[in-house]
Amino acid sequence: MFTGIVVAVGRIAETRSMAGGLQLVIEAPALGLTDVALGDSIAIQGVCHTVVAKSMTAFEVHTSQATLSVTTGLEQGRSVNLEKSLRLSDRLGGHLVSGHVDGVGHVVSCEEAGGSYRLVVDAPAGLARYIAQKGSICVDGVSLTVNDVDGPRFEVNIIPHTREVTTLGNLAAGQAVNLEVDMIARYVERMMAE
Repeated sequence: MFTGIVVAVGRIAETRSMAGGLQLVIEAPALGLTDVALGDSIAIQGVCHTVVAKSMTAFEVHTSQATLSVTTGLEQGRSVNLEKSLRLSDRLGGHLVSGHVDGVGHVVSCEEAGGSYRLVVDAPAGLARYIAQKGSICVDGVSLTVNDVDGPRFEVNIIPHTREVTTLGNLAAGQAVNLEVDMIARYVERMMAE
């Protein structure tokens, strides 16, 4: 489990082909890896991965072809949002995030709006029913509050601090982003179906 509060921005330094996917080497000197053990989970661009090797400034993960087929932003050279998994004693500053991306959305626009930035994203049609005004959504691993919804299109505000400490400051129209909807909405739908 994660909170969607990005701790550091790292970089995918290397990708290596392996059976069924890729091995990623993530440079992450700002993440602080001293308390990370092999087998721990780290979210990369909102995608939960298991640490399989590490040094003082980098770590490695395997990512399956199945994951690569439903996510974006895991290419060599790419800057990525990073978050260590939640401990029970941690503050929950964002919202509960599983790191299981629900789909890929596309940026419609990201424009300055009164000191903040207004990000508008088109979500896959199948996810639209889980996105609610004043609800939570995770974009590239960042917990955000939905300001408005119009069909599959939603908008959020990004404060300057969030733009500075995450990869969201680099977003442009047409760019693909990983989306994870609020897990509570999915459970409510399942319970209502019963």
